[in-house]
Amino acid sequence: MAGQAEKVFVPTDDELLQAQSDLWRHSLCYLTPMSLRCAVDLGVPTAIHRLGGAASPSELVAALSLPASKLPFLARLLRQLATAGVFTSTDAGTYRLNPLSYLLVDGVRIDGDASQTAIVRAAASRYYVEAAMGLADWFRKDFDGPVPSPFEDVHGAAIFEESMALLDPEMDQLIHDAVAAHDHMGIGPVLRQCGELFEGLETLTDCGGGDGTTARSIVEAYPHIKCTVLDLPKVMDKVLLPAQEEGAVKYVSGDLFHVVPPAQAVLLKLVLHFWSDEDCIKILAQCKKAVPPRDAGGKVIVIDIVLGSVSTGPMLETQHLMDMLMLVMTRGRQREEKDWSEIFTKAGFSGYKIVKKLGARAVIEVYP
Repeated sequence: MAGQAEKVFVPTDDELLQAQSDLWRHSLCYLTPMSLRCAVDLGVPTAIHRLGGAASPSELVAALSLPASKLPFLARLLRQLATAGVFTSTDAGTYRLNPLSYLLVDGVRIDGDASQTAIVRAAASRYYVEAAMGLADWFRKDFDGPVPSPFEDVHGAAIFEESMALLDPEMDQLIHDAVAAHDHMGIGPVLRQCGELFEGLETLTDCGGGDGTTARSIVEAYPHIKCTVLDLPKVMDKVLLPAQEEGAVKYVSGDLFHVVPPAQAVLLKLVLHFWSDEDCIKILAQCKKAVPPRDAGGKVIVIDIVLGSVSTGPMLETQHLMDMLMLVMTRGRQREEKDWSEIFTKAGFSGYKIVKKLGARAVIEVYP
């Protein structure tokens, strides 16, 4: 009622203690990726693999040629990473690889080129961290014209652009390696669990397909499909000549904003989240021009995150963290289903279907 003071929320002792613990965890959780990068830089996952899949801290100190004085500190690092789920600890005091840390072993390949170490190194780099530290200043600024990403605002360069290569060539290469690792991982489950995507297909264009890892995986699983990889000239220049001559995949230099090589289906695998809605509509419009009508089998296959496609737990948090990554690093974003529906409609498509949810991502068929 008017005139009465609003009741002040007073937490119980248990709630206060839990809140304090949660605050510490959120404030200090940056130490987990830093610890993970340390382990990757030292070569811990690879050393455990070479030692038979399990190793004690003392065995790792010897295998990694670390000073003996660092043994107790390495044990603490491993304990934290095991608590975070990176390694599995045993009652015998050893640490084992699990599916996560197995992805960080040098030379191990799953579903093409699955080594994820570049992602760890990039995400924990000073460039990424400094961009995130600039968020508050970025929010306060009123920019004239298109709003740059916090990364652009802090560093004066944009990822994937020449400006980044000029600023720091090694970091530019690391970012490209991280994106390639991110893109290549996961095509295996798509091929194994979404076979209906490729039924009846004779031709497919993979937009932003890089070195053709995904296209080659498709051809290996479905030899009757003729695949074309489209990517920018600066990317195509780095594709090895033997890959271009192997005959399984055709490589084309170009810009998907201007023209997409015609095919029965066009694949956009982990591409659209880098772009604004307006740019996505332009890209999709070019894809629509490249495919035949729906009754002739024409479609665009989008593999990307659909926010909210998982309801709770770590997978949902991962989706939202990936959206924050796009906010900090690019002018793009991750999208909810209603956002996808809107840009598909504005690009002139008649409908879509979410074929399968695979982890944090979803596979979507979009029909002209």
